[in-house]
Amino acid sequence: MEFESQNFLKELLSTPSPSGFEMGIQRKWMDYVRTFADKIETDNIGNAYGVINPDAPFKVLLAGHCDEIGFMINRIDENGFLHFTKLGGISPKPSIGMKVEILGSKQTISGVIGVNAEHHGGINDDFGFEDLYIDCGAKSKEEMEEYVQIGDLAIYRRNVEFLLNDRISGRGLDNRTGSFIVAEVLRRVAKKNPKVGVYSVSTVNEETNMGGAYFAASQVEPDFALAVDVTFATDYPGVNKNKHGDIRLDGGPVLAKGAPIHHKLNNMLEETARKHKINVQYELTPRVTGTDADRMRLTGKGVPVSLVSLPLRYMHSPVETASLQDIEDEITLITEMILSLDGNENLKPVE
Repeated sequence: MEFESQNFLKELLSTPSPSGFEMGIQRKWMDYVRTFADKIETDNIGNAYGVINPDAPFKVLLAGHCDEIGFMINRIDENGFLHFTKLGGISPKPSIGMKVEILGSKQTISGVIGVNAEHHGGINDDFGFEDLYIDCGAKSKEEMEEYVQIGDLAIYRRNVEFLLNDRISGRGLDNRTGSFIVAEVLRRVAKKNPKVGVYSVSTVNEETNMGGAYFAASQVEPDFALAVDVTFATDYPGVNKNKHGDIRLDGGPVLAKGAPIHHKLNNMLEETARKHKINVQYELTPRVTGTDADRMRLTGKGVPVSLVSLPLRYMHSPVETASLQDIEDEITLITEMILSLDGNENLKPVE
């Protein structure tokens, strides 16, 4: 991966973007993409669009959501402790003793999620977010209200880490890696004069309602769309592969198979992978994908969709871990698939 690209990925992963508060990361995404896109725009929900060849009649939409899971403040008690609920599919179990950042109404402040000392009995095995609190050092409710309001959002305070064998770890790789990948695909496609219009979109709100994807597909009206997301790697201790499949880091991008997925699109991706010697893996999505693909396919007259995912360990934890090689392979796969299009593709499954 090029040095500039890797720095851009690190910048995205270092920028807070809890679902509903994606403005900062979108500005950084657009600043990067505007250097090579033919067109940059946004919409009323907060999506950011980079477009190559906007006058082409055949349009391809690439959607990678930029929002991350987090917390929402729901109460400030008399002693100034913050109580909170979850934002998206986040578990309370990794929260104990973690540092957090509260994106306050006036400024960002630091805090810690307190934990009862083992000497005092520790924390119960069966606990939820209602049993936890954030300590920012405030002495009273009045003092805390100078910084935080009900409804303010919070995230884990985590730095991006580079591990052995080109592995990257941190919070929110789901799915700021997807937002990164659709930008990188656009950058590479821009150098090759594609025959189709390419619309890379950094979508919002996937972790909570997937509204961003619906807005994007409704606005673009693409001939087909690819959702670029993450999926569960199962190559670490304690995972039942008989139940969850065998998905590995460094095993390549993961293609979905199931009712929502368009067969012809998957065939194109598989043919591209064979031609360029890119390994691919598979996951099953019999009914829905649980990603932006579900909302995009139900817009307008119906949009053919496929899902290309990055294998990810420890999903929705503060230490999500992925392979830089898988990211590179996914960028190459999607780029080469788009460059193979002539704009006359017939996507009807039945003639």
